[in-house]
Amino acid sequence: MATRSTNRSGEETVGTRRRADIERECRRLEQTTPFARGAASGYRWALGRDQEGPVTGVHAEGPPGMDLLTAEVDAAVVRLEEQPRSSVPHDHIQGVHDALAWVCGHTEDRPS
Repeated sequence: MATRSTNRSGEETVGTRRRADIERECRRLEQTTPFARGAASGYRWALGRDQEGPVTGVHAEGPPGMDLLTAEVDAAVVRLEEQPRSSVPHDHIQGVHDALAWVCGHTEDRPS
């Protein structure tokens, strides 16, 4: 279930990040590599622009809640462990993972 969250300043948040910061990161990515396209798809789903999770295909109306975001990160970890490092899908899933891990606050490192 999607819910709108705000931080102490009244700014809309997705996961643990300000929506405006996620929007900025999504625009910043040059989507020329599988990794960057994966990160962008993670951001779009987190923002509620794509209705299906980029790894699981789970349906969300609007921005997914923290439970769905975290589940998508976990699914990406499982897929990464299954995929050979030299495959294009691995790079795409790594981008999804890194973007959503940042959105969830699991890391301070934004995908680049």
